[in-house]
Amino acid sequence: MTSSSFSSRLLLTGLAFGAALALAPLAHADTHDAAADARGDRPQATLSAQASADVQQDTVQVTLAAEVSGASQAAVSDQLNTQLDAVMKQAKGHAGIDVRSGGYRIWPMSDRDGRVSEWRGQAEILLKSSDFKAASQLAASLSDRMPIAGMVFSVSRERQAAEEQKLMQQAVKAFQDRAQALTQALGFHAYRLHSVDLGGSGETPIASMPRMMMSAMAADKVAAPIEGGSQTISVSVQGTIVLLPAGTAKAQ
Repeated sequence: MTSSSFSSRLLLTGLAFGAALALAPLAHADTHDAAADARGDRPQATLSAQASADVQQDTVQVTLAAEVSGASQAAVSDQLNTQLDAVMKQAKGHAGIDVRSGGYRIWPMSDRDGRVSEWRGQAEILLKSSDFKAASQLAASLSDRMPIAGMVFSVSRERQAAEEQKLMQQAVKAFQDRAQALTQALGFHAYRLHSVDLGGSGETPIASMPRMMMSAMAADKVAAPIEGGSQTISVSVQGTIVLLPAGTAKAQ
């Protein structure tokens, strides 16, 4: 399990707990009514509601990549490591920019006779920041040794968590409104919540910068203005309610 998937599971677990609290006023019932619900003596209905919002992407990740070739695997490895160390030292220490290593691989190239003719290697450095201008300037300053190979935008975990907390309240309210409307439309007096599940948007697709723009930035070694787009974050509530006739204890 990746750290991202684990964080998403923790986030949705926290939201589910919050949803249970938000719906708690509907969950009280006396022993007799609970037993009747368990036996299935009363009709039940399953319904869902969702709330979503377009959120501005506030994080950029720039990928710098170097590719070298040589006569031996050891020579290529030495070249890559030397280049990585030099660029990493220059990249680190900039406030608000997280710098870490990315992909690293070395592979052989064969001639038409099937013999290894040379070795090639590629290594990456990832720059991640919420300061688009600073990230762009740093990437441009390093592009002579490690050109820009990719750039993606996303919503930070902190902002996504805050937005999902807001959306949870909206989704719960929408669920309650639908449950009440369905209860009245079917001619029942009230309803009791039987079960509830909360879902979220999880990992959302990341928007990438056009390759043409990345190539221009690398060639000019000038920090171009960059701006992220928006992505949709959603929270859904699905649950089962028990429909109650008049005179039945209800959780209101």
